[in-house]
Amino acid sequence: MDYLYLFLGFIILLYSGDLLVKGGVALSSHFRISTLVVGVTVVSFGTSAPELFVSLDAALSGSPDISIGNVVGSNISNIALVLGFTAILLPLPVRSNSIKYDWPVMMGASLLFYVFILNHKLETYEGIIFIILLISFMVWTIWNSRRENRGLAEEFPEAKHSIPIAVLLLIASSVGLYFGANLLVDSAKNIAIEFGVSERVIGLTIVAFGTSVPELATSAVAAFKKEMDISIGNIIGSNIFNIFGVLGVTSIVKNIRITEAIISFDVLIMLAISVLLFLLILPLKKGKLHRWKGILLLSSYFIYVYLVFMK
Repeated sequence: MDYLYLFLGFIILLYSGDLLVKGGVALSSHFRISTLVVGVTVVSFGTSAPELFVSLDAALSGSPDISIGNVVGSNISNIALVLGFTAILLPLPVRSNSIKYDWPVMMGASLLFYVFILNHKLETYEGIIFIILLISFMVWTIWNSRRENRGLAEEFPEAKHSIPIAVLLLIASSVGLYFGANLLVDSAKNIAIEFGVSERVIGLTIVAFGTSVPELATSAVAAFKKEMDISIGNIIGSNIFNIFGVLGVTSIVKNIRITEAIISFDVLIMLAISVLLFLLILPLKKGKLHRWKGILLLSSYFIYVYLVFMK
């Protein structure tokens, strides 16, 4: 039954995250909040909501390895699995903003996270710092986008639902995210016990893969449709939100204990994958993530998963 519960947990999380975005966008449109602001705030939060609820539930239920492993593993799979697989389907052009602004922030967030956990814990004050940095990043992103598009008419999302329906969608999605996360974490812990592997391994692989499915599905569908606006920046932005937002909120609610294996291996792999992405999208002005680079990224993901199970 645990496998069924695991699958149901994933499905509920995916559907609830989608409802959250729809409800948030609908509510924002009624208050005349621009598409840009909605994209940076509501949509970013919606796509990272599964990671947030899973990490919160895991931390509160005494499974810190799943809580941290979910974020670290998700950040690794977003780059190596999602971008790798998508680049194989359709070579991805690199937008300069992804490199000039987003990548340094992602790398800085990852390095700061590494420094914070060297004492084997992530504490409340560190979570507060993460949230302050997240808000600063979002404000700066909105300001910079408006500056670059000055003179253009500001767009507003079309209201597809009434305010009562939008509120109901937000409530339903929150309930779904809570129960989906609970199902996922409980079943993942039971599967870890059944196979005799650590919660760290389950968190870094199965749970992280499941919470990265929205990014993978969206990118794959866009690639099959040959839509060239698949943004590397969206994946980088998701990774930034995972560290600043997910770990920020989780560590404020409950201090998280970090095991040595995560510090000395998994986070270092996350940093290395981030550097590899930067090297693969050079030169900056006309870089492209070609198919062979996608194969390299995807191969690195499978090698990492193998090492996690063998370690």
